[in-house]
Amino acid sequence: MMGPPLKFFKNQKYQELKQECIRDGRLFCDPTFLPENDSLFFNRLLPGKVIWKRPQDICDDPRLIVGNISNHQLTQGRLGHKPMISAFSCLAVQECHWTKTIPNHKEQEWDPRKLDKYAGIFYFRFWHFGEWTEVVIDDLLPTINGDLVFSFSTSMNEFWNALLEKAYAKLLGCYEALDGLTTSDIIVDFTGTLAETVDMQKGRYSDLVEEKYKLFKELYKTFTKGGLICCSIEFPDQEEQEVETDWGLLKGHTYTMTDIRKIRLGERLVEVFSTEKLYLIRLRNPLGRQEWSGPWSEISEEWQQLTAADRKNLGIVMSDDGEFWMSLEDFCRNFHELNVCRNVNNPVFGPKELESVYIFTVPEDGHKVIMSLQQKDMRTYRRMGRPDNYIIGFELFKVELNRKFRLHHLYIQERAGTSTYIDTRTVFLSKYLKKGNYVLVPTMFQHGRTSEFLLRIFCEVPVQLRELTMDMPKMSCWNLARGYPKVVTQITVHSAEGLEKKYANETVNPYLIIKCGKEEVRSPVQKNTVHAIFDTQAIFYRRTTDIPIIVQVWNKRKFRDQFLGQVTLDADPSDCRELKSLYLRKKGGPTAKVKQGHISFKVISSDDLTEL
Repeated sequence: MMGPPLKFFKNQKYQELKQECIRDGRLFCDPTFLPENDSLFFNRLLPGKVIWKRPQDICDDPRLIVGNISNHQLTQGRLGHKPMISAFSCLAVQECHWTKTIPNHKEQEWDPRKLDKYAGIFYFRFWHFGEWTEVVIDDLLPTINGDLVFSFSTSMNEFWNALLEKAYAKLLGCYEALDGLTTSDIIVDFTGTLAETVDMQKGRYSDLVEEKYKLFKELYKTFTKGGLICCSIEFPDQEEQEVETDWGLLKGHTYTMTDIRKIRLGERLVEVFSTEKLYLIRLRNPLGRQEWSGPWSEISEEWQQLTAADRKNLGIVMSDDGEFWMSLEDFCRNFHELNVCRNVNNPVFGPKELESVYIFTVPEDGHKVIMSLQQKDMRTYRRMGRPDNYIIGFELFKVELNRKFRLHHLYIQERAGTSTYIDTRTVFLSKYLKKGNYVLVPTMFQHGRTSEFLLRIFCEVPVQLRELTMDMPKMSCWNLARGYPKVVTQITVHSAEGLEKKYANETVNPYLIIKCGKEEVRSPVQKNTVHAIFDTQAIFYRRTTDIPIIVQVWNKRKFRDQFLGQVTLDADPSDCRELKSLYLRKKGGPTAKVKQGHISFKVISSDDLTEL
């Protein structure tokens, strides 16, 4: 499923161009990405003589893919980009992704029996700023002294990665535009996944056992659902890049996850390893060298204690050079950064101007929500003298359960999180959020600027992301006849305490109903407590303060809920905006008989409908 309609880059359509070339008996030469210096760099020359060659002029028997796409080592070449190699390696792990990026690969393959049908033309697909975009290229590749200048496969007649890299360079403007892209940027463009960067040291995964197994569960779920994962080791300074650790890993190098397994051991192996379960991760070095030499490596005691049959039965096999297994503990101890790229089915908002406001609903407590804000990559326009990326970020606020209009004065709202503000293409925020409504406000560091962006959100449960477009209720004949709102009121009920309990072992499950006229908001039910913390918010637009706000406390029961008490509020704009407490009363208004218990709350009212 490609989702939205496919966009044809430069309006070039592969089949039409290919048939024209076959009909004319010629090989395709792309007029929109010519074999010249402008396709290599923005404004500089490459030292040395570059000759653009077709694969059949570089080797005998060229192929798009040789055997299994994931089995071959990749090299970045004289001017290649290391993140590209890591992204290629990652892409090759999941067939569902690489067959989307390299569509109809068998039809595109060289066939020595049908050379008259070969036209020197290929096409690839990228997720480019929210749209699946098809890019057509010719097969002319830059070489110096007969060697490819950029990436190539150690299987010397395989060209999928070199051709894919060329198509990507064309999409971004030239090969130089690939400089500065991160591995996760490239993976997102190849696959349409949503990327999260995990700081392993900040998460203390090597120290905190519960966090370690929570991480394993997340990685396992992501991988088995077609996600892509890679990891790296930090290096303090440039001199330590590619320096080998004591256990054979390379600093500053990106490794690709190719498998992850939770294994229950049989009786014999339980005795051997003194545990009932193994948590193992398989990684690959795209360069095919410098493997892990610690526990569970091929030379380790753990590996040698397993027979070939054991390994096959447990599913812990290695199919590639450069692949190795390691335990979850060693994985968390040795790697400093993870890039986790997840499949996302939620809607994409964009391209939009960077002044929009969005709201989403988390339906249950305790779900991880990953929010990603991507700006239009300005490197595409560098040749025209445009600036580099803007400094962008976003603010997250927990808001009222019934909010329908945009936020205005943000200081009034409860801040739930803030992304990093940085001039990268994408910023993200990952948080476990409580049930409720949240408003996300994308912003730019430079005051008064606007720019196009994409917003995406990942969560295991649907979050109903939508844009808030209105500032206040619409003026209409209907509400003019009834009376247009003159006052806006926000109420936050912090707690209900000392609630009534008829007998000692009675279970009380309190919840709130906040009413204003015919509109009402219900809070989640709190389990078995007479001292309930709610922090529930509601907002109402009222024609007059004569329409009171009523906060009721109820006890959730199996057959019939029990009324525990209420407070009635005028909520006038002149009222104090600080936290206050009132005793619960029976139904009948502010002078009704007092009941057991009280609520703590804060009310803010204003006759400026855009203050809240």
